Amino acid sequence: MGDRNYKQDIVIDYSNVMSSAVGSDHGLLQSELEGLHPRASAIHKWLAGLKKDKKVGFFDLHETDTRPIKKYAAKVRERYENMVVLGIGGSALGTIAVNNAVNHSLSNLLPKRKRNGYPRLFVADNIDPDQFGELLHTLDPKKTLFNVISKSGTTAETMSQFMIVYDMLNKKLKGKWKKKVVITTDAKKGLLREMVKEHKLDSFEVPANVGGRFSVFSAVGLLPLACAGVDIDALLKGSARMAERTAADDIMKNPAYLFSSILYLADIAKRKPMVVMMPYSSKLYGIADWFRQLWAESLGKRYSRDGKEVYTGQTPIKALGATDQHSQVQLYVEGPFDKVTVFLEVEKFKTAMGIPEVYKDKPELAYLAGSSLNDLIRVEMLGTQYALTTHNRPNFSIKLPELNEYVLGQLVYLLELSTAFSGGLYNIDPFDQPGVEFGKDFAYAMMGREGYAGLKAEIQDKMKNIPRRITQ
Repeated sequence: MGDRNYKQDIVIDYSNVMSSAVGSDHGLLQSELEGLHPRASAIHKWLAGLKKDKKVGFFDLHETDTRPIKKYAAKVRERYENMVVLGIGGSALGTIAVNNAVNHSLSNLLPKRKRNGYPRLFVADNIDPDQFGELLHTLDPKKTLFNVISKSGTTAETMSQFMIVYDMLNKKLKGKWKKKVVITTDAKKGLLREMVKEHKLDSFEVPANVGGRFSVFSAVGLLPLACAGVDIDALLKGSARMAERTAADDIMKNPAYLFSSILYLADIAKRKPMVVMMPYSSKLYGIADWFRQLWAESLGKRYSRDGKEVYTGQTPIKALGATDQHSQVQLYVEGPFDKVTVFLEVEKFKTAMGIPEVYKDKPELAYLAGSSLNDLIRVEMLGTQYALTTHNRPNFSIKLPELNEYVLGQLVYLLELSTAFSGGLYNIDPFDQPGVEFGKDFAYAMMGREGYAGLKAEIQDKMKNIPRRITQ
């Protein structure tokens, strides 16, 4: 990647979220944004304190020393045809999002030569027995490396996958399974760290102060991405660039704070409890998926930081342009006034795909002849923006100059910092997930984990009192 790419900055066009575009009932006033400045300054200091005290570590992940990761990835490239990530949620979605955005979208179907020798990357992010079984039966275990990712080492989904993989490798490779597994987990504690020490397994660390949904620029994401041929140094340069651009506490000079403030005001002041992220690029659909976790898990909270019941959270929805113009957009244009739409716009695609000058004698098709898919998808995006705006539906765009690692690094950091800042605006803790933890405890109890018998009895007692209503 040449130096010229390190001068590409993403920008936010928020014209269509303002009252001048969509009316005072649904749009924002400049004074409303500027009215948040005192709170922004206080939140900025709060986040700076978390960073300084090392309570939250995603702020500094662009300073990660990538040399051990790249060295290991070089060995993987030489030895393996496949790499499988065993992880769920934050251990998977960020990796999928970045890999899909910058790598060939059908990379796993290409021969090794056309992948520049890099292994195929599979992310087993669910425990669907059909899907996981089909994956294991498709890959040659002798040519496959399994990356087990769990910070705690007790994630039920990931560890159940690992138990299946361990048993398969142990049987098929006659006990020689250790070189087929690399662990990414807490540096000091947990079951997986114990296994690393016991079996002398290759391993990488999840920083103690980095939560899963903020971890893509740690070894959680960087290791599989490097093994798949992603330029992880360029990713971190992009992240560092956005950190530089978001150093000020002024909302109008800080893209992350502006993004957050728009969505917060849309929710609280304009009654828009839903945010639709709609990339006009199939390669960015994974970013919308990752953003759903980031926004929902971070901001959907029952209690404020001072212990009051608040029930906050804006529901994130993913859509894809132009595909969802033919499914979801009807609702967004003419349905309830309860959504704000964020477009992810790629200004320059990697491929120029012309439409041949054929069927020019057919009026229904002649207007397309000699144009391009590049022109068409841009016009379709502008059409969706125009339809939303003229129907008084607020929308705004994050404009990406092109899709490369440097630009993606900026985007990921922007969305992470926006999420943290939104926690301050809503006065909740954006770094915990008590609702998720309850679901984990339920699984532990019902699957018979030691120490959860009391909870199992409590759950079973409550479930008995719920009348069942099932169709015949």
